[in-house]
Amino acid sequence: MTDEIRRKKLKFRAWRRGFREMDLLMGSFADAEIESFSAAQLDEFERLLGVPDREAFAWLIGQKPVPPNYAGPVLDQLIAFRYAAQSG
Repeated sequence: MTDEIRRKKLKFRAWRRGFREMDLLMGSFADAEIESFSAAQLDEFERLLGVPDREAFAWLIGQKPVPPNYAGPVLDQLIAFRYAAQSG
């Protein structure tokens, strides 16, 4: 699968998570950032998309700490994106 096809599939998944707040957050983030992602960043984002909505949402709003096995630069970007989007 090419990176272009992979990006399209990941965007689709990001916008259709089933929990509206996460759809908006992950989908908007994917629209804004995914085109510049390396293969490793795409791997990390895909892994984050596999996390249940409520669990990931708790990390993003600071309700629960991020487990070390999910911590990484893409999640850091996503958290920063969320706060930038709310303050803007």
